[in-house]
Amino acid sequence: MRTIELPGGDHAVLALHGLLGNPLEMLFVGKRLQRAGYTVHIPLIPGYGYASGQDMSYDTTRYERWFEEVQQRFDLLKRTHASVSVVGLCIGAVLALRLASERPDDVAALSVLATTLAYDGWSIPFYRFLLPLAYYTPVRYLYSYKERFPFGIKNPKLQKWIAREMEVTTSSAAGASRLSAEGIFQADRLIKHVKKDLGKVRCPTLIIHAEEDDVATPKSADLVERSIASAITKKIILHDSYHIITLDNEKERVATETVTFFDQSVRPAHHAIPTIPRDQHEYA
Repeated sequence: MRTIELPGGDHAVLALHGLLGNPLEMLFVGKRLQRAGYTVHIPLIPGYGYASGQDMSYDTTRYERWFEEVQQRFDLLKRTHASVSVVGLCIGAVLALRLASERPDDVAALSVLATTLAYDGWSIPFYRFLLPLAYYTPVRYLYSYKERFPFGIKNPKLQKWIAREMEVTTSSAAGASRLSAEGIFQADRLIKHVKKDLGKVRCPTLIIHAEEDDVATPKSADLVERSIASAITKKIILHDSYHIITLDNEKERVATETVTFFDQSVRPAHHAIPTIPRDQHEYA
């Protein structure tokens, strides 16, 4: 698995997948954005993304390295395009929020999908909350959490395919078959930092979250909505998906809403779509 480049027009989108996921998580949304005229860059970030064959115990770097890479990719797009928006899934959404909080005048618009500001979903095992006890010991470099049913997916056919892929190749379009405790530790560090700075996010922001998200409840989406300083926001709650909403039953809706929101926020001269006032909610 490699970084995916989808060439398009003068406006670019940086698409960020989830922790120990891969660019395939964002490919459907990316292709829809490309069809709408955007240049799309979906990076496989070293120490954050997963490619088959890596050592799952030691492949996660500090979150500061992830963010440095995100900034570099963003700056490359910024130098060659009229604007750069960001769409992120799970911890990718948290990285997007970090970028928007530190670069409020540079990020044109955000689409944050299944934002994970707490691991409080219904499929998270009870012992997940014991991990902080091991964070400051060598255990965090040795332990890994095995991904299990439903793999963040509600669609039964896709669930079966992901289970088979993970068993055979140790990964799938939904990411790696295991998450290292070190990776979760670094994600928690990033989350704590981002929560403090949500009020610095000022760009138009689309928030999409599944009501039945098995990893992070809609409380994360609610926190983003009430904490950011964006004048234009839209929150959508989905009812037929779990966590990986870019692959699940409502991926068409997720892609369409992201394209429409970016069009109205970034290219208003080309799309006569009225702006969405802050605090507008929509329920599928």
